[in-house]
Amino acid sequence: MNYKKLQNEKYHISAGAKMVPFAGYNMPIWYTSIADEHNCVRNNVGIFDVSHMGEFIVSGIESIKFLQKVTSNNIEKLKVGNAQYSSLTNENGGIIDDLIVYCLDINKYMLVVNASNMKKDLDWLEKHNSYKVKIENISSNISLLAVQGPKASSLLNTMSNTDLSTIKFYNFIVDKISNVKNIIISATGYTGAGGFELYVSNKDATKLWNKIIQIGKKYDLQPIGLGARDTLRLEMGYCLHGSDINDQINPIEAGLDWICKKNVDYIGKNAIDSDRENNPSKKLIGFTLTEKGIPRSGYKIFNSKGNEIGTVTSGSISPSTGKAIGLGFIKFSEIDYKKSIFIEIRNKKIEGKLSKTPFI
Repeated sequence: MNYKKLQNEKYHISAGAKMVPFAGYNMPIWYTSIADEHNCVRNNVGIFDVSHMGEFIVSGIESIKFLQKVTSNNIEKLKVGNAQYSSLTNENGGIIDDLIVYCLDINKYMLVVNASNMKKDLDWLEKHNSYKVKIENISSNISLLAVQGPKASSLLNTMSNTDLSTIKFYNFIVDKISNVKNIIISATGYTGAGGFELYVSNKDATKLWNKIIQIGKKYDLQPIGLGARDTLRLEMGYCLHGSDINDQINPIEAGLDWICKKNVDYIGKNAIDSDRENNPSKKLIGFTLTEKGIPRSGYKIFNSKGNEIGTVTSGSISPSTGKAIGLGFIKFSEIDYKKSIFIEIRNKKIEGKLSKTPFI
């Protein structure tokens, strides 16, 4: 199979990155180690090349009507410069994808979707486009660089004429960084460490990456791979589509009821509202092991009586705390933060406790 190349692939390889095929791209998984890169982002600042993500432009006089039909959050609340976390849901309420919607201009929006779901999402949007709306896939023209961590603002401010720390969470501006113009600078991220996501034209992606790497030396910046991106999001309890959520799981089950508004009409609303009112049969929960072990996706979850009550969807050792943490679905009736649960690891049941997220 021929994999697409990131604009900065030569850098990643020369920096010693472990490269692995993912979502049609050759992607850096780590450069030094997952734990080292994870802690760099939590305590300092790191840069991710996540240019495999998908970007669609939705424009036209009925953009709001269309997006309100296909996304679960309240599109009408968005003003130019706002971003919104949302989901595409099917008729049964299942999560086709979770995404971010950016209001670029009046009747012009950018949808940022998960790389593995790009074609499926685009097909779904086009299937339901009976409105005066144009949908354009610009994914092959855009690179996405994420500068994340508590020192992200300080670093990027040395390269910008704007005080980027004034950009509120889930807001963005279009400005230049260094000599690179027309960058969407978004106060968003998948790490919980603060920072920015930078949407830049492919032709400028290498120039911007190299400049940030150069200036970042003063801030002990490191390039970060997808491995640490996963442990960072897990510590925050953020869902990963394909692991924790999919088109058979609805947002109520996944704890994402806050992105499904009661006062708007969208595909799947009736099924989602039914679970909201009557409680779902299962719910995504966080847990921490109290005995030694590493939970992995697919491991079974049991109660103290030995009854199977659920399944692990994500799990790892937290580089920040050293504890084994995870997410999983358990029966709604079994949710009790005072009682122990048990994860079956290599035919041995390892004790744990339900935990509120984030884990840190």
